Amino acid sequence: MEDSELGHAVRRWRDRVRPEAAGLPSGGRRRAAGLRREELAGLAGISVDYLTRLEQGRARAPSAQVVEALARGLRLRDAERDHLFLLAGLAAPGPGVVPRRVSPSVQRLLDRFVGTPVVVYDAAWDLVVANAPYDALMGPTSELVGNDRNGVWRNVVGGGSRAVQSRREHDEQVAGLVADLQVTAARYPHDGRLRRLVADLRAVSPRFEELWDAAPVAVGGERSRHKVIAHPQVGSIVVDCDTLVVAGDDLRIMVYTAEPGTQDAERLALAIVLGTQELVG
Repeated sequence: MEDSELGHAVRRWRDRVRPEAAGLPSGGRRRAAGLRREELAGLAGISVDYLTRLEQGRARAPSAQVVEALARGLRLRDAERDHLFLLAGLAAPGPGVVPRRVSPSVQRLLDRFVGTPVVVYDAAWDLVVANAPYDALMGPTSELVGNDRNGVWRNVVGGGSRAVQSRREHDEQVAGLVADLQVTAARYPHDGRLRRLVADLRAVSPRFEELWDAAPVAVGGERSRHKVIAHPQVGSIVVDCDTLVVAGDDLRIMVYTAEPGTQDAERLALAIVLGTQELVG
């Protein structure tokens, strides 16, 4: 397919999506009822320049990750999403591959978490999407690229996190994540991206290799639990991190809250205000 067909489809679908349907404010004067280019770029986590070139047919071979993000931002139905992959010259993910799709119904749920830090991971613990309050609390996820977007990789190999853990807590979390990844690998045997992640982890981490080759332990993953976040501007914040599993889509939605009326709630609110101001400033 020609790139111009892809660009035309993206523009047409962008014009169709009303801002409020995408969780965006609809106020202000608009020349059209649909999404502005910068709004779709923000929803998809790509630059406005890249989206412009894509719509104009000047950008070639978008990655599956970009196509999936555009489908999510455009609120595409399943058949439309598959068509977008086809226009991009890619095969839509099929059976045996980790789902990385956020369905419109799940996206509507995420849109309701206004002012609450939320991040979504797939079954392989690849970061799918994070909202602005999450970035304000934990640091900008747009800076994470490659394997650094994977939660298992970041915990096993390192890369820095604002979450404060004891050595025992860290070891328990890593063991749980590796066990969870083993279950995912067995459930999605045809996922090449997951196989490459496991190979990379085995190559750089003897601890991962040891856990991977050992007898499976009880699956832990990320359980609901307290976390202490060392925020660079407001200090330590104690939050509850609850993981909601979307069974049909095999997604993990992690929601961060603080007990109302506490100093932690005040610090969390301040961190979100400061961080979102920086993100739009």
